[in-house]
Amino acid sequence: MEVFEAIRRRRSIRQYKPDEVPISEIEKVLQAANWAPSARNTQPWHFIVARGAKKDEFARLYGQIVERGMPPADRRTPDQERRLAWAHTLGKAPVVIIALTYRGDDPGRVKSSLESTSAALENLMLAATALGLGTCWMTGPLAEEARLREMFSIGSEWEIVATTPLGYPDGLPDPPARQDPEMKEKVTWIGFDER
Repeated sequence: MEVFEAIRRRRSIRQYKPDEVPISEIEKVLQAANWAPSARNTQPWHFIVARGAKKDEFARLYGQIVERGMPPADRRTPDQERRLAWAHTLGKAPVVIIALTYRGDDPGRVKSSLESTSAALENLMLAATALGLGTCWMTGPLAEEARLREMFSIGSEWEIVATTPLGYPDGLPDPPARQDPEMKEKVTWIGFDER
């Protein structure tokens, strides 16, 4: 799949088929992540890839986080119930990936490390799309960061950037509308007289 097509086809997937993702495909998306640009070529990322019982434990934790922000069961809308079911199972995704970045000792490099690892995660998601896999950028699980760190034995030298389920999409949602699709408000052109 050509890169511009992958960019336009990428979606936040919330329903997955039960099919296992071959390790060879997971390795491909991780390799794509590893080729991301990084500040000073530090490549500060690390990925935790989990399936099975540990992935299910992660999903239960996320379900608890989402449920805390909802009304009682007898007052939930159908949409809230769907969101909660997604959270408790990650939409039945067989894999979850947690993106970490190295904190290091230099507070001035924290921002560049976060940015670099975000670029790596975006590469991973675009590669997944090109391979027919789905992902969903998630930061909600960080609401229980201490429990997440304990669950995956994440040391204090690592910052958790984001998480994503990974699996084969069970349907592809319509693309969300773009704000300012013609980029008239989001771009300032300087020195381009022909514009």
